[in-house]
Amino acid sequence: METLPKDLKGLRACLNCSLIKTVDQFEIDGCDNCDGFLHMKNNRENVTECTSSNFDGMIAVMSPEDSWVAKWQRISTLKKGIYAISVSGRLRQSEIREIKKRGFVYRSRDTSQR
Repeated sequence: METLPKDLKGLRACLNCSLIKTVDQFEIDGCDNCDGFLHMKNNRENVTECTSSNFDGMIAVMSPEDSWVAKWQRISTLKKGIYAISVSGRLRQSEIREIKKRGFVYRSRDTSQR
């Protein structure tokens, strides 16, 4: 399900994929890309731990597979939605291990740590 933020207040970005939603949207629906391993749906604590309210810029991605911006941001394989250009913060080691265990590569979206 592709979800757009319902409000501009209280937005947060996923620390793994940088998808932007409201806290309530993450809690109700989880992350469209990462909920298979970040388990934010119906879990406010995980929403708080796996997202950040400190992010820069927004990109609206409607055709991720065709967008050069999506390729540049490394989100061309993700769902349609609104994404942050960079996100401040880092996932806990337990979430990073789970991502790697599932065969994915974790890349921090925090440009201050590069």
